[in-house]
Amino acid sequence: MPSLQGLRRKIGSIKNTQKITKAMKMVAAAKLKRAQERILAARPYAKKMAVVLGSLASRANRQAHPLLKQEAGCTVTVSVVGRKGRDFFRRRAWTRRQEWVGVFDRLSYEHALDIGGDIVQQFTSGTFDELHIVYNEFKSVIQQRVVVEKLLPIESLDQEAEKLGGGYLFEPDEEGLLKALLPKHIEVQTFHALMESAAAELGARMAAMDGATRNAGELIQKLTLYYNKTRQAAITKELMDIVGGAEALK
Repeated sequence: MPSLQGLRRKIGSIKNTQKITKAMKMVAAAKLKRAQERILAARPYAKKMAVVLGSLASRANRQAHPLLKQEAGCTVTVSVVGRKGRDFFRRRAWTRRQEWVGVFDRLSYEHALDIGGDIVQQFTSGTFDELHIVYNEFKSVIQQRVVVEKLLPIESLDQEAEKLGGGYLFEPDEEGLLKALLPKHIEVQTFHALMESAAAELGARMAAMDGATRNAGELIQKLTLYYNKTRQAAITKELMDIVGGAEALK
């Protein structure tokens, strides 16, 4: 049976932990609000960029630009963004080509420029011939969805892209637009994936800290009730000892 002092110490320790988890939840909530605003602003742009590029790619000579070429290949390597991904693949027999750590500490478009530039350079040099990007799409605080998208080579898109197919004159010509927009497209889609993943992580963290805070509160209530019962039993025992001693003196 734990002592009253031990119970008080344990309750105090859990209360301190509860304060920390509550503070972490509030910080995550504030960051998540800003991340959601950035995502809502970026999603339409990223989607429209993909539609435009898909429309242009459907009419362009696929051999004219290296980002449109399709080659055969089956060897898989991974480029990882973030510490969690790095640690995950370090424990597994996967070939890691590149790692970017610390990106989500202060996420900015500069990170997308760095990662996107590396992707384009390595693809055009033949280091790999197909690229799939995997990220967590933010749905809500309690829901994130894993998304796998083929980023390279760029393919013709769906019916929405076909709507842009006719009746337009391009200046410069389509090949010139592709040359200018393809690297930008990679950067935009990379930044969009980074922002989605950052918001998803903040949502998961906020939910986890909220759950930890509530669990700590429930545990504090149980321990406090147990403490009061134990203290009451100790007082009752002392009173009985006093009464028993008084009776023995008669």
